[in-house]
Amino acid sequence: MDTKITVIPGDGIGQEVTAEAIRVLDTIQDEYGHRFEYEYGLLGGCAIDETGTALPQETLDLCRRSNAILFGAAGGPEWEDVPSAERPERAVGTIRKELDLFVNLRPIRGRKALAPVMPVKDEIVGEGLDFIVIRELAGGLYYGEPRGIEPHADGERGCNTLAYTTREIDRVVRAGFELARKRSQRLTSVAKENMLESSKLWREVATKVSQDYPDVELNHILVDACAYHIIRNPSQFDVMVTGNIFGDILTDEAAVLVGSLGMCPSASYGNAKQGFYEPIHGTAPDITGQGIANPIGEILSAALLLRHSFDLDTEAAAIENAVDRAIDKGFRTVDIQQPGLKTVGTIEMTDAIIAELRSDS
Repeated sequence: MDTKITVIPGDGIGQEVTAEAIRVLDTIQDEYGHRFEYEYGLLGGCAIDETGTALPQETLDLCRRSNAILFGAAGGPEWEDVPSAERPERAVGTIRKELDLFVNLRPIRGRKALAPVMPVKDEIVGEGLDFIVIRELAGGLYYGEPRGIEPHADGERGCNTLAYTTREIDRVVRAGFELARKRSQRLTSVAKENMLESSKLWREVATKVSQDYPDVELNHILVDACAYHIIRNPSQFDVMVTGNIFGDILTDEAAVLVGSLGMCPSASYGNAKQGFYEPIHGTAPDITGQGIANPIGEILSAALLLRHSFDLDTEAAAIENAVDRAIDKGFRTVDIQQPGLKTVGTIEMTDAIIAELRSDS
């Protein structure tokens, strides 16, 4: 099996948490007899400083050659004055577009052990929550044209275009149906068809695609109602599919049910096995270099990498179970700290997860 992994730590705490995820992957190599081939690339502010551009051609070529990409985070206050089109965060979007990674999968797992750090009632978390948001990633408001800031009679006018084609909707909705078919056979489509023409088309296409999946129940919900129910009654959801900006916002909201943005992984992929794996948090410049960042989102992203790109389901589950056991034993980083439990740093949390991995294999 070809197991070339492009590793792009990026900026801020991205560098710290990516190093810990590699330690976990190295443990998987040792315990399960695999061999991963790592190649490192620059992206983000660090790439601007070294090469003058946020996404060097060398890094993009490296991503194209690899079987999977493990990424940390990009951006920071040092590069706020960089022109909009050249900002570090835009480089990530360029890779997604260039590799046609139109599916962004974001698991939302609310663990009962972390209920005390969640600003919701205990009965909402219950014995735990487990649903998945599939966010369309290659189109919508973040890529639509025209866009820009132009002179206007009222001063200036900022413009972004929310547009979707039938093909763009069809392919991501089918990904939602395929995943729902493997889980509880329930799919929720999220849009804003009462106000937006793009969402009206979204609903029409989703309804048409559902005819190819008679075994899956399709439900439609308006995005504002969905935002309410994610907090009020999240257990009603299992697999959710939505557009780019709606998925971005809803999953950050849903992080409340996980305990912290630092706990949330993601996987981005298209029609091939190649994928782009990253935590959903940012570079966190306020804590960079302090050794206190939560590495779990990146570690769980590495588990998604093993599952989707390499079909290593057993190994991925081992990482996920090790994370759960470390949490159950009371290990907490500062973002999920609880009175009476052990608050640890980035490296110590990874040590606890690795110890569980070794004891389980």
